[in-house]
Amino acid sequence: MTSPQHNRRTAPTSMVGAFPAPGEEVRLAYRELHIAVNGSEEQKKALGNHALLPRPWEPASCLDPDLRHGLWEWLEDVVIWLNHDYSWDVAGLIPSCWPLHPHLVHEIAVLADQRRRAGLAMTSDALEEWHRYCLPAFTDRMRNRLRAHCDDDHKGWPAKPRHSEHVAEAATERRENAFAHDVDALPASRRRADDQSTRRDGPPRLGLVDLDTGEIQDDEQPGAQKRTRTEKGPRE
Repeated sequence: MTSPQHNRRTAPTSMVGAFPAPGEEVRLAYRELHIAVNGSEEQKKALGNHALLPRPWEPASCLDPDLRHGLWEWLEDVVIWLNHDYSWDVAGLIPSCWPLHPHLVHEIAVLADQRRRAGLAMTSDALEEWHRYCLPAFTDRMRNRLRAHCDDDHKGWPAKPRHSEHVAEAATERRENAFAHDVDALPASRRRADDQSTRRDGPPRLGLVDLDTGEIQDDEQPGAQKRTRTEKGPRE
């Protein structure tokens, strides 16, 4: 006999969640990028300099405040979706402090863009590539960089002292000297230095031309013959 509890159905729930759709501002940015590639010449021209178009996979290029805010909201939804639908063990979870990790911000933006593009394709090939390469590679890099630093709570940047030493004046000057020595070692730099040295040793002299005779009257050495200018240049 079947127990009544086995016949009772639980509340319906979706087995998987849909990939979060970006907001209006982010969709507009993607639309402009689509026009820049596939639009008419008139539409492309109306966009202005294509190099200045915001690219959602590069957050630093999104300079409009509304667009930037919309991008963060979309990436937050993507992170929640990834943690729910693609993580089982806690080791694969994106930490809640991800906005405080620049390396995660950069990578999550690309991860979201790649997943969006894969979802728009007419075949499953791009989505298979995302599952096989993009997502696992991101997870491996995240684990390697974070290790156990933010398992329970956000931890300060462990490499900060090393970075501070890197950008300090002494270390910066040492690197700049190495750059300068490398540039100076180039053949073109040596030729330029030789030319400058020659000009210093023998500065150019100004001469006067006698308009009646065509003779060049410069400060030549005593006893030197005067030269006469012709259409083909000076001659003895």
